[in-house]
Amino acid sequence: MQIRENLEKREAEILSPYACHSTDSKGRDRAEEECDIRPVFQRDRDRILHSKSFRRLKDKTQVFLTPEGDHYRTRLTHTLEVSQNARTIAKALRLNEELVEAIALGHDLGHTPFGHAGERALNNVCSLGFAHNEQSVRTVELLEKNGQGLNLTVEVRDGILHHQTKGNPSTLEGRVVRFSDKIAYIHHDMDDAIRGGILKEEDVPKEIGEVIGYNSAEWIDHFIHDIVSNSYEKNCIVMSEPVAEAMARLRRFMFEHVYTNPKAKSEEGKAVMLVETLFGYFCKHKDRLSGEMLMLLERGEPLERVVCDHISAMTDRYAIAKFEEIYVPASWHG
Repeated sequence: MQIRENLEKREAEILSPYACHSTDSKGRDRAEEECDIRPVFQRDRDRILHSKSFRRLKDKTQVFLTPEGDHYRTRLTHTLEVSQNARTIAKALRLNEELVEAIALGHDLGHTPFGHAGERALNNVCSLGFAHNEQSVRTVELLEKNGQGLNLTVEVRDGILHHQTKGNPSTLEGRVVRFSDKIAYIHHDMDDAIRGGILKEEDVPKEIGEVIGYNSAEWIDHFIHDIVSNSYEKNCIVMSEPVAEAMARLRRFMFEHVYTNPKAKSEEGKAVMLVETLFGYFCKHKDRLSGEMLMLLERGEPLERVVCDHISAMTDRYAIAKFEEIYVPASWHG
């Protein structure tokens, strides 16, 4: 049987000439025998899906810290929504869905507990700096599988590294994920903000609503249709100028009314303090790091970077428990 080879031939027949075909991958850092069933990007997708760092996303904050209710997004549900948006666009444009999905599922693997508050905290205290996109690449290259990494393809790692607005992915699939990430968080953060009583649909400015609608369901539909219609049969992923401007205005609106809203962010100072305190503690007590982290130190990795590895891998719940274990007397625990 030549199952993988037949799937690769099907890609050649179906995919756009601008798509990244599995057979054109630049490969992996460590050469491996090809799977007899799965093309390379499908294999990468599966490795990410089965990784420990992917499972931990379910207990990491997206935007709202310790929300009251079961329907607020977590870092995991955000990741799944990014993946679905990206696959919808990729299918319509005849791009490589498996590459898109692998990038989308891996793009936030290195994210800290407590969302961007945790990221800012580590960047504040680590002299080497900290950025979650770079940490996501470090996670798949080094931290997973006891220091062996997942050995993903160049294209998947490139898409993960450049998924932010300022990034410039080398493949159209990576650019689809970059747009899909923004679409996802604008959509679900508005939905969560309404659920939390922070915003109402009628708060959306008229100049935005007249272009893309007044609620998150209309936004996601406008964004995806606009990208598909303006990128179809082209070697680029773009929005029309009116919709791109509406998205930029909407992002500014969300930053002003949600991402810096005292009601949504009232607990962030505590989260920042917790992360910064844990960083200082583990820098002074490296013997308290996990065995995997100590192994990285033995391999010559800088202490501050390894402490960032240790803390960024924590879930919200584990970080709180570790802080209590270190700093709160046992008799004080409820």
